[in-house]
Amino acid sequence: MAKLGRATKPITKEQLLAAMKMTKSNMACVRYLGISYMHYSRYAKSYIDDETGKTLFDLHKNQSGKGIRKFLGGKDPDLKALMDGELYVKSYNLNRYKDRLIQEGYIEECCNSCGFNERRVVDYKLPLVLHFQDSNKKNWKRDNLEFLCYNCYFLNVGNIWSDNQLKQMEDYQINKNTNNKDDEPNWDLDDTHIQHLKELGLWDGDDGDEFIDTI
Repeated sequence: MAKLGRATKPITKEQLLAAMKMTKSNMACVRYLGISYMHYSRYAKSYIDDETGKTLFDLHKNQSGKGIRKFLGGKDPDLKALMDGELYVKSYNLNRYKDRLIQEGYIEECCNSCGFNERRVVDYKLPLVLHFQDSNKKNWKRDNLEFLCYNCYFLNVGNIWSDNQLKQMEDYQINKNTNNKDDEPNWDLDDTHIQHLKELGLWDGDDGDEFIDTI
């Protein structure tokens, strides 16, 4: 199901019922739809279930967490549960999940659009981005994930780098070519861009020195 976004776009009863079939609580429904809790509850409380007479919100309450499996750290969770969307892993590392999918042969390490799979000689890295096809970054189901090379991501999805980052890279190349050592590039990233890189699977480390993931 496509992400509905956090705007005031109406949610139909059919959309809510479809999301409820895939989840086991109201909070899980919010995550599945990719909307805010306030936006979700407004519509879920307005629709009535024909069979029980309850609102969809009350019908989908699960305060005890019955049937919801949680990952609390330690041993890796079951990979199939992750791929099937049965396990919401708020604290689980996306890069770790991606590595496991590659290692166990569930996702091929190449661009899903053009097939590019050439590695950089110096460190054997591949220029691939993990793309969420429904734009919902919390939907880790296997059929929602694909690798795209930087070029295909740019052409089909959007920018990887911010305009400020691109300018810094271009200025740095000019300085390097002219042997000008006076102006060092400022590689500081703001929180928004760091989050963007994490969602793309390109953030590896907390200090920013190496933010290209070792795919």
